[in-house]
Amino acid sequence: MEQLWFIANLAEVLVDRDDFSLVRMHSPAADQPPLHVHAADDEGFYLLSGSLTLWVGEEEPVTLVPGQFALAPHGIPHTYRAGADGAVTLVTSTPGGFVAFLREAGRPASRPELPVLDGPPDVDRLARIAASHGITLLGPPGMLPRDLTAAVTYR
Repeated sequence: MEQLWFIANLAEVLVDRDDFSLVRMHSPAADQPPLHVHAADDEGFYLLSGSLTLWVGEEEPVTLVPGQFALAPHGIPHTYRAGADGAVTLVTSTPGGFVAFLREAGRPASRPELPVLDGPPDVDRLARIAASHGITLLGPPGMLPRDLTAAVTYR
C-alpha cells in the first residue's frame, strides 16, 4: 500500500482510479486543511475512528463519529477539523484524481505514522498544486465557509 505524508497527515492509498479514489487519512488532533472547493470532485468522508467536524457551504457543521458518512459536493466550499483525539477517515473522491494531488503536494512516507513537521506548510506551493488539480484554496486553515460569506458580503 502506498503511504504519503500530506501536510500533517498520513494518507494511505487504497484505490486510485480515474473514476474513483479511496484514501485512508490519519489526521492529528485539531488538524484542519484550508477552506477549499473542488471544481469537479465530490469528496466523501467516512469516519473510522476519532471525530471529525465537517463544514460544507452554508449548512450547519456536522460532527461525525465512527461509522458515519458525509459528502462535500463539488463546487461547494468546505473544510473539516479533526477532534481532540485525531481522526482516521476513509476519504472518497469521484471522479478520481485526488491521489494525484496528494502525490504532488505530499511526499512518500518513510514510516507508517504521522509526519514530524518542521514548520508550517508552504501555502503558496500548496495553492499552486491544488489549482492544477481543480481545487481552489479559499482561505487559510481555520477559515470556515461562513467566514467566506462574511468576507464577500462586507467588501
